[in-house]
Amino acid sequence: MEVSQPLTKEKSAVLVPVMDNVTLAPRKLKNLSADAAREVGMAQLDRVGLRHKADARPGTLSGGQQQRVAIARALAMTPQVMFFDEATSALDPELVKGILELIADLGSDGMTMVVVTHEMGFARSTADAVVFMDHGKVVESGPPEQVFEAAETERLQRFLSQVL
Repeated sequence: MEVSQPLTKEKSAVLVPVMDNVTLAPRKLKNLSADAAREVGMAQLDRVGLRHKADARPGTLSGGQQQRVAIARALAMTPQVMFFDEATSALDPELVKGILELIADLGSDGMTMVVVTHEMGFARSTADAVVFMDHGKVVESGPPEQVFEAAETERLQRFLSQVL
């Protein structure tokens, strides 16, 4: 399940409460009853710290809250793997930490994830494996210790010298 857009962009999704946004896919694709979907949705909103926003409209949420709703929406489908594509890129700097902590918590809970990020400190501290790409090609990959502390390629060494 990919989490790249904070909330569904369809006009109708912007008008419905957060809970309906989170439970739409489980109801339509998994054929869950409204009650069962609401139970799943509430559990996932609780997991991302937004249970109290279940009846809120997406337009009233901050960017960080919208991103958490997107994560809850993805989790409501019980995916085996979560894909995060620059999950913090559109957020104000003070909101980034909360999203990164949530992603790290999911990893600690055993969720398999592929995370595309420019947050090198986060990647270094939480990844099991790091892949450094440039212009769509893998330049270097390996355990975080190897990639960050013993970079083999000049391109990765130059990148790390500029961002760390």
